[in-house]
Amino acid sequence: MKVIESFFGFREKGTSFKTEAIAGLTTFMTMAYIIFVQPAVLSQAGMDFGAVMMATCLSAAIATLVMGLYANYPIGVAPAMGENFFFVFTVVLGMGLAWQKALGAVFISGVLFVVLTAFRIREVIVDAVPQSLKDSIAGGIGLFIAFIGLIQAGVIEKSSEGILGLGDLRKEAVLLSIFGLIFTAVLMTRKITGAILIGIIVSTILGLLLGIVNYPGSILSVPPSLSPTFLKLDIKGALEIDFITVTIIFLFMVMFDTIGTLIGVAGIAGFLRNGRLPRASRALMADAVGTSVGALLGTSTVTAYIESTTGVSQGGRTGFVCVVIAILFLLSILFFPLVKMIGGGYEISKGVFIYPLTAPALVIVGSLMIQAIKDIRWDDLSEGIPAFLTLIGIPFTFSIADGLCFGFISYPILKLLSGKGKTVSWLIYLLGALSIIRYLFA
Repeated sequence: MKVIESFFGFREKGTSFKTEAIAGLTTFMTMAYIIFVQPAVLSQAGMDFGAVMMATCLSAAIATLVMGLYANYPIGVAPAMGENFFFVFTVVLGMGLAWQKALGAVFISGVLFVVLTAFRIREVIVDAVPQSLKDSIAGGIGLFIAFIGLIQAGVIEKSSEGILGLGDLRKEAVLLSIFGLIFTAVLMTRKITGAILIGIIVSTILGLLLGIVNYPGSILSVPPSLSPTFLKLDIKGALEIDFITVTIIFLFMVMFDTIGTLIGVAGIAGFLRNGRLPRASRALMADAVGTSVGALLGTSTVTAYIESTTGVSQGGRTGFVCVVIAILFLLSILFFPLVKMIGGGYEISKGVFIYPLTAPALVIVGSLMIQAIKDIRWDDLSEGIPAFLTLIGIPFTFSIADGLCFGFISYPILKLLSGKGKTVSWLIYLLGALSIIRYLFA
């Protein structure tokens, strides 16, 4: 105990073993929904459900341990919401590319993030992107996630002509989705810790009682095999010229997510010193390593979780919080039957599946992400219009990549033609030009 307290600096940080352990448990409860959601999402790209669950838990444990032991911050790390949807719905299903190539792109982006972090270049890149675009990207991804959540809940459905409309709200599985959404929203408004996880659990119990969810006979089992996804990434394929844009977007997304989360959590915990985060490079390295390792194991981009603020609010101040989180993620691999029961789809009609237990979580996460747009300077149209195009471009095109391109093209053009061209970084002009070339020669 003394070794642990000395290593993490409990006394200097004004905390204790008990406080840190409770904070770790609290943060894990708010993050644990990703164990159910990630395999449910990535399996739609043709990836093995069990292997993705294993990769999710292992990559989260490894990256979180790096955050705790190397950076000594109480910030949990796991596969990111947003990046997983870009992986599945834009890259694999939208562009028609193999998930092995997508994993290759994730791995390359992780390696690039390691290099950029080690040489302190990532600040230049992140600072070059205007805040209005960063906020609109986060908000657009939030709308995208919520939109997909409503589809997977059965609340919205696509007709045979491809037209979206209201689903059949009389079906029990759809009603279960709606119940889960309302119940979780109530818990969130009442600031109940672990609201999303509790919502999933309560919906599962109700689904079992209604016969919508089938009990597999046990909730514990030997961990599923990792072999269907382990080292299956196609790095060579991801290096093809027409795939470079995907890799760059993966890199940008993880950088924006990570830095935004670190600043948010650090501000609440009081870690910032003159607006800067001590040991920032070490904290960023956790995400970079996690992303690279995650791709090798078989999961999409790994990043810091804003849900870590829940543990900080419980008094967590050191990396021991992460040790607790990592242990809990490792223990979770024993509960595969439970994860499969919750994350598996429900067939409401022939060949049509919805996900009534996990879909509400997507809508809730989307509602949290959209809050980023409140800081956009809408009164400055040279900022507001590109932000708006990015915001609506992501869900309307069903592509995060296209939404980003809308912003990167419109922002420098509007600034240049409105006489504010000198306020734009050369990097944004380059990204705009590359985005135009992408459309001209795609």
